[in-house]
Amino acid sequence: MKIVILDRATLGFDVDVSIFDTLGDVISYDMTTKDETKHRVKDADIIITNKVVISKEHMDNSNIKLICISATGMNNVDLEYAKQKSIEVKNVAGYSSSSVSQVAFGMIFHFIQKLNYYKSYVDEGNWQKSEIFTHIDKPFFELDGKKVGVIGLGDIGLSFAKRAKAFDCEVVYYSTSGKNSNSEFKRVELEELLKNSDIISIHCPLNKQTEDLLNYENMKSMKDGAILLNLGRGGIINEEDLAKLIDEKEIYCGIDVVNKEPIEESNPLLKVKNKDRLLLTPHIGWASIESRTRLIKMLVKNIEEFIK
Repeated sequence: MKIVILDRATLGFDVDVSIFDTLGDVISYDMTTKDETKHRVKDADIIITNKVVISKEHMDNSNIKLICISATGMNNVDLEYAKQKSIEVKNVAGYSSSSVSQVAFGMIFHFIQKLNYYKSYVDEGNWQKSEIFTHIDKPFFELDGKKVGVIGLGDIGLSFAKRAKAFDCEVVYYSTSGKNSNSEFKRVELEELLKNSDIISIHCPLNKQTEDLLNYENMKSMKDGAILLNLGRGGIINEEDLAKLIDEKEIYCGIDVVNKEPIEESNPLLKVKNKDRLLLTPHIGWASIESRTRLIKMLVKNIEEFIK
């Protein structure tokens, strides 16, 4: 079997991928451009791709038998045409729940604990000039008793919700599909969740129901001082509306995903004036070392099952 890895760099070079060599003849490319894809997949039996698009054209001009997506989302592959061509497509799911939840709480503590302010206070030489032993000019809060609203209670949302419960938060959730029912947490409508939650965390997929789910009109009902996190997908929050609201209302936002990645210079979130209210990270939620190691093991399992 000839195995072609199209975007090895997206897995990170701190994790070992040599295990793929035991499954076939491997050719690995750090990155693959749109123009390079056709040539690189032509003689492959198995393709491993994270974000490289595999279209009808690529499938027609190759001997591809299996497409392995090194992610959960499958929108970079023409699934309908793959089915017509009897090309199997396998993704990986459930590998990043702990990682995403941890990054979400890192963002929460960034805002609620004000550690950046207190580190700067000490680094700038202010503590040794103080007349008292402490300095508490920037108020911070406890998580106990705070209401946490989770948008999307799948594997990742549930992982996050359980961690919030462990901090003695009151957890509610909104089901974007309308089909999720969980007896451990209270299900509410979106309007109620936005209006009453101290912390809101998004963990749902991007689809027709969730595109621009959060917009200027419904986000302006959020509490002053509320924390909004998006570790789901860019496009669930209207970015122009969010940028406008951050400069009008005291809300704090941790955003790990945006509409077009890498982020474009024209993205309105880069132009927010109240930068202390916005924490932007470059789509890192999924990517702990343990998470990426699990992902590789799951890719190997998918290939092994296909070969058998």
